[in-house]
Amino acid sequence: MDNYTEAQVKIPFGSKYLDAAFSIPEKILPHAVILTHGASGDMNFSHLISLANYLVCHGFLCLRFTCKSLNLVYRTKAYKAVLEYLRSSSDYNISGVFLAGRSMGSRAATSLTRQADQDNDSFIQGLICLSYPLHRPKLQSKLRDEDLFFIKSPVLFVSGSADEMCDKKLLEGVAMKMKAPQEIYWIEKANHSMAVKGRTTEDVLLEINIQVLSWIKEVIA
Repeated sequence: MDNYTEAQVKIPFGSKYLDAAFSIPEKILPHAVILTHGASGDMNFSHLISLANYLVCHGFLCLRFTCKSLNLVYRTKAYKAVLEYLRSSSDYNISGVFLAGRSMGSRAATSLTRQADQDNDSFIQGLICLSYPLHRPKLQSKLRDEDLFFIKSPVLFVSGSADEMCDKKLLEGVAMKMKAPQEIYWIEKANHSMAVKGRTTEDVLLEINIQVLSWIKEVIA
């Protein structure tokens, strides 16, 4: 299945609007995926477009959005506005959603998933963390793990084994303490930007996309 359409939308957020884009499959499955970017870039970051294009070709409605604030609380509120926009949309008959983000965007998705799980919000099916920034570079004593321990929904981490912001042993240690069902998929020798010497970007992104789709299908099943 590779027939889909793109639709640009403006999502109300307080007195502002968030730029967003739907990738709409010809035949929509009952589950959708929301995607957002890291501290830099926007919804048109190549990794997000690649994943959205891949998922929509397998029947999943995808909604990408831009929020450029570096304030995590603000970004989480923006993510919630996007979630509620999709939930209340009468155009798509969606019964569940996966929250996904790259780097700082994955922290916002994590924070929102924690809130939703505490409210027993069954609309949230799972959390996808791409290059989760567990710590600042060379500052492994301060972990950004507080929200992860309160999550109940299934979690997929996709990280590079050479990510300077996510030490392999530290993430595996955090995962072992989490209540939620979780899986870590390591992209061998990839850094935080998912670059791997000797491999093309397209090749690495395809590996990520295949893994994300496989995990979503497992969770739904």
